[in-house]
Amino acid sequence: MQEYDADVDSTAPTWISFADLMTGLLGAFVLLLVGVMATQLEMASKLEDEVQKRQVEEQKRISLEQALAIPLASGRITLNNGRIGISGKLLFELNSDKLEPEGRKLLKSLVVPLRSYLQSRDEILMVSGFTDDKAVGNRNRQFEDNWELSAQRALKVTRTLIEEGMPSAMLFAAAFGQEQPLVANTSDKARAQNRRVEMAPVPKAANAVDAAQANSKPN
Repeated sequence: MQEYDADVDSTAPTWISFADLMTGLLGAFVLLLVGVMATQLEMASKLEDEVQKRQVEEQKRISLEQALAIPLASGRITLNNGRIGISGKLLFELNSDKLEPEGRKLLKSLVVPLRSYLQSRDEILMVSGFTDDKAVGNRNRQFEDNWELSAQRALKVTRTLIEEGMPSAMLFAAAFGQEQPLVANTSDKARAQNRRVEMAPVPKAANAVDAAQANSKPN
């Protein structure tokens, strides 16, 4: 009997150690499983947010296309990733900020659809001016540089839209000079493409600089 008790006593620590090991492994497995499930839930949430974001952007694009269907069909404006593009030659003579009569007519036709679009959303319109890479100071002493020319053109378009009925609280002007070209300035044709004015709806709460950078990046 004493011999049996001795055997029990000698094996007990082994079983206790094994049980502790299994408990530890089970705990580690549970923690790992919880971590994996949390990661999967986070990824699923991010994926769902991204899908919803893309759906909102797609609906925004469709709504803007519908609002601007007539000028888009005429080819007088372009719409690319929510940015409304107008060729500089439709609005201004070369190196000038004097708005052409045809340009004013075009801007007037955009006021009603843009105003209606903006009123249905928590957005405002960013009006951006762009130039080519040639120094404007050598061609028109009225402007110190391309920054000033692009700024004056953006302001002219902004003020014209306001004069034609766009509430002043719904838009603001931005200038990019020769930065953010659509294409490389390698020819006269390419430079003509880069001389442009763009309009893009941006969130009201967005910082103006961040919104300007986000909406002016070439594709």
